[in-house]
Amino acid sequence: MLTKDLLRVSRAGGGYHPQFTDRSHRPLAARVLGTFEAHVGRPRADLEAALADLEPEADHFKLVRGFAALCERDATFETRAAVPPERARRAAFEAGEAVGVVTEADRDRALARAADRLGVGDQELVDSLYADRDPRQVLADFDPRWDPDELLAQYDLSLAQTALFDAVEVRVRSSDPRALISAVKRLGLMYEVRRTDSGREVVVTGPDHLFRRTRRYGTAFARLLRSVAKTAEWRLEATVDDRGTERELVLTGADVSVPGVEPVAEPTYDSGVEADFAARFGSLNLDWDLVREPEPLAAGARVMIPDFAFEYRFADFTVFFEIMGFWTPEYVAKKLEQLADLEDVEMLVAVDESLGVGEEIEARDGRAIPYSGSVRVKDVVDALRRYEAELVAETRADLPDELRPAADAVGLDELAADHGVSVDALDSVAFPEHERVGRTLVRPAVLDALRDRIEPGQSLSDAEGVLDEYGLDDASAVLSTLGLRVEWEGLSGGTVRETD
Repeated sequence: MLTKDLLRVSRAGGGYHPQFTDRSHRPLAARVLGTFEAHVGRPRADLEAALADLEPEADHFKLVRGFAALCERDATFETRAAVPPERARRAAFEAGEAVGVVTEADRDRALARAADRLGVGDQELVDSLYADRDPRQVLADFDPRWDPDELLAQYDLSLAQTALFDAVEVRVRSSDPRALISAVKRLGLMYEVRRTDSGREVVVTGPDHLFRRTRRYGTAFARLLRSVAKTAEWRLEATVDDRGTERELVLTGADVSVPGVEPVAEPTYDSGVEADFAARFGSLNLDWDLVREPEPLAAGARVMIPDFAFEYRFADFTVFFEIMGFWTPEYVAKKLEQLADLEDVEMLVAVDESLGVGEEIEARDGRAIPYSGSVRVKDVVDALRRYEAELVAETRADLPDELRPAADAVGLDELAADHGVSVDALDSVAFPEHERVGRTLVRPAVLDALRDRIEPGQSLSDAEGVLDEYGLDDASAVLSTLGLRVEWEGLSGGTVRETD
């Protein structure tokens, strides 16, 4: 993005048209790059003077300055002086006070006195006095990331980003709408998705529709363009506040591209509430997979993309989840309208209690989960359990009344996975050839063999070695079934004893 004083736009026809470059500007871009390269080792003032000499050759002086601003990002300037400038100035001022500078000769005596004190020559001291000021800093290195063609592309992108800085609403159509929504949400922008004759349109609300324009929001629009321009086909329309007059800006892939660099990485979640919930839910071993930004849902004439979806692992069943956080009343109203238009969709909604809309969501047959500060995972899990009870009953109906696993010992988790059901679905199934030992099915013959091999007084490590031979890893459950327990002896280990 360029500074706003370098923005070049046309307002012809009441529009807002950035003045992009074309192939005719390539020689100028090359000359700007060459000017930087030719001035390595020279003061910034010399570089700026050489760049100023190029301005009369350009369509507009802002074009040269825009190229230069981008090139300067790859330039390194250094302060080069025999004495640190601050130290030189302090010594010179102290000497001047001692001498009492009135005439030019007094000044020379003061500088000579300061130079002698610092152990440098008079001219070295003079050169050091203001060597840290911008015009006197030296261009130490210039390592451009762009060639002339790429510099043109980067300039056009930066120009468009600057034009978007004062946008109050942005409307985007993209060949990759899911990636677009992901970028919008990561940037923390408020949005809605509308259906159009040609597909879907993402409408991003600007800051004037919230509280006041902020630099953060304008920068977010600029970063959004960077992500949009990475897709194969796209069109962006924006309403821009041009010093109190609303004008329309239109951009397409023919105007802007990203010159061989990746979009700026953004946080995965658009709020700390969402990130915190996802982390805590993901740490649980549940029968639900948490999906971030699932497929869009039809909501009347619009499209809604919930924050999350819970997908049940053992059936084709999904519960969608929306977190209503710190939103404006207008945005809440839009979301409520979308919830009302959803059909045949299971939806949970976590509602910030400060919004005061929990009862309204419940009245629309939505499952409201109130929260303050953070969403309690337990509340969400409890809500999912209500669905899970029905799902388990359905999958259990497909199982036989009894199962006879071939293995002598098999974990319930493994058996459930083999049949594509949850472990809970096995609760009512009989296993005539096995006994349940904790979460493992074990043949009685195996238990008899273990009784002969594991005896009271045996070390726990030896007992675990025997259990390993039979593929049993839940020592506590097996020993309890055998009428044994472990007597712990501090850090030295444990001993198998009979149960009292």
